[in-house]
Amino acid sequence: MAPTYPFSEADGLTLDPTYERLRRDEPVSRVTYPYGGEGWLVTSYEETKFVLGDPRFSRARTVGQDVPRMQPLIAPGGSILTHDGADHSRMRRLVSKAFTVRRIQELRPRAQQITDELLDRLDNPGDLVEGFSMPFPITVICELLGVPFEDREDFRRWSNQALSTVGGYSPEEAMDGVTKLYAYFAELVAKRRAHPTDDLMSALVAARDNEDRLSEDELVRFGITLLVAGHETTANMLSNSVVTLLEHPDAMKSLREAPDKLPNAIEELLRFIPLGSGAGFPRIATEDVQVGNALVKEGDAVLVVLSSANRDEAMYANGAELDLEREVGQHLQFGHGIHFCLGSQLARMELQVALGTLLRRMPGLRLAAPVEFRKGSLVRGPLKLVVAW
Repeated sequence: MAPTYPFSEADGLTLDPTYERLRRDEPVSRVTYPYGGEGWLVTSYEETKFVLGDPRFSRARTVGQDVPRMQPLIAPGGSILTHDGADHSRMRRLVSKAFTVRRIQELRPRAQQITDELLDRLDNPGDLVEGFSMPFPITVICELLGVPFEDREDFRRWSNQALSTVGGYSPEEAMDGVTKLYAYFAELVAKRRAHPTDDLMSALVAARDNEDRLSEDELVRFGITLLVAGHETTANMLSNSVVTLLEHPDAMKSLREAPDKLPNAIEELLRFIPLGSGAGFPRIATEDVQVGNALVKEGDAVLVVLSSANRDEAMYANGAELDLEREVGQHLQFGHGIHFCLGSQLARMELQVALGTLLRRMPGLRLAAPVEFRKGSLVRGPLKLVVAW
């Protein structure tokens, strides 16, 4: 019987020491997942990058199948996250122009304005999660997509349900979150079809209606994916970065003294911080493939652990340590291959604006209460982050 995974419950931003042992001794190993039975777990940098970049590992083969996985829900079709090859490229092309470096830099002044307005209203002491880390990326992605900001409490609750793992919401509650997100976006699509506006959802509706490049189901699921990914990951990464810098006061001091080093520091924070609570989305081998020490058979499920790969000592000397002077290179926080995160440039810009402003405006930034982290979710992050300055 393969060992049960995850090896332990995610504890704040601490990685289970089992990952270090596996990277050294058995970087591709068999484990039993919470749902779907046994599969392969990849913990090293090179093997993770290989799996993510090789088309013989299919996301589409997981659709509707009870495959080994972290989440109770079985992957639905119609999502950019579960398309391979030409189908994935077709969907990605539709939104790639909205996420170019140039377009993201055009959004920077508005991101700075949102940041300043939120921090002006933040109590001292105050909860950085509810007062800043969460509403900041939600406002940005809502304006980009054309989603009403006033609906944020609803779609935050539904996305939390949809992202649940073992110890979180029940399978029925997780499905309820997905169902309500789907109904919400189906209604939004109908509104944008009747009354187009200057936003990304209206552009996607036009692509669906005028050129038939999306099915109706793909259109709705595209909106859900962009909204959930566009606020959950960035919001938690921002809070996690603040926690990490507070735990490394010398690093925070050096950034205040040399703010021009912030872009590279953010890359090191992205590498160092384990944003995911465990292995990511499963992929199915479409033929026998040798992956490091293991022969993965056709039909086998393979899941990679980005946070472990980013700590790999073979790639990063003293990888378990934060070093803001490090030449980071290509970390894997945003993935690799065709599913490399569409919003990576948006996330980088948001982190630069948010962290840079916090360091500048709050020279006395400190914790005002112990940090309590969320549990039972694919994404790690504080439930509350009460700070004073």
